[in-house]
Amino acid sequence: MDGLRFAFGTLTVLPARITRWDRDAARAGMLCAPLAGLVVGLAAAVPGGLLLLLGSGPLLAAVVTTAVPALLTRGLHLDGLADTADGLGSAKPAEDALRIMKQSDIGPFGVISLVLVLLAQVAALYALYEQGWAHGAAGAVLAATVARLALTHASRHGVPAARPEGLGAIVAATVPVRSATAATAAVLVLCALTGALFSPYDAVRDVLAAGAGLAAAALLLRRCVRRFGGVTGDVFGAVEEAAVTVTLVALTLG
Repeated sequence: MDGLRFAFGTLTVLPARITRWDRDAARAGMLCAPLAGLVVGLAAAVPGGLLLLLGSGPLLAAVVTTAVPALLTRGLHLDGLADTADGLGSAKPAEDALRIMKQSDIGPFGVISLVLVLLAQVAALYALYEQGWAHGAAGAVLAATVARLALTHASRHGVPAARPEGLGAIVAATVPVRSATAATAAVLVLCALTGALFSPYDAVRDVLAAGAGLAAAALLLRRCVRRFGGVTGDVFGAVEEAAVTVTLVALTLG
């Protein structure tokens, strides 16, 4: 329960009172992160699917489905994406880049990243909703779950914290590699089962899309660790948004 409270309390605005703020609770919380993603994805899929069934059209359904996760996270992940983009684009030493990321304003790299990522998510969901409400809803749920799984991997052993304080410091290097692998296997099985509801081809595509999202998140994580010396809360937000976007785009292919 401490892990569930930690996951929902740090990754969503849902009422989950965090009772423990230590590395043991953080480890359990990051292992429960995909469950938080599953709930956020379901919350995003329901209004989008209902709007489509009521005749709103796939574009409005896609916009609403994109907006709900932002509301359920107070925009923290999008803010982290913007701050990380500004830090990576600053071309300054790690200490100065981290200082830029802590500033409240958003620079040009952050604005461009936000616009492109949100457009890509809306466009991908539009394409999925054009195939039917079930395809759009399933894509929203899977992408949100895979994105939080990427946070589990960002918390695994061997990934240091860039700062001695903050969310990054409390969760960095808490998750054993074996546990992260087990969580990945569970999510991939969920992807395959969900896709199998439509066709065997969809089962394979869903698994490959999840793999693409995780690979993109891993590449961004690697770049941030090299650039900043470790992870921060902003880096976690950027990793999550990268995984969501690439997973959704991959689901539209083929």
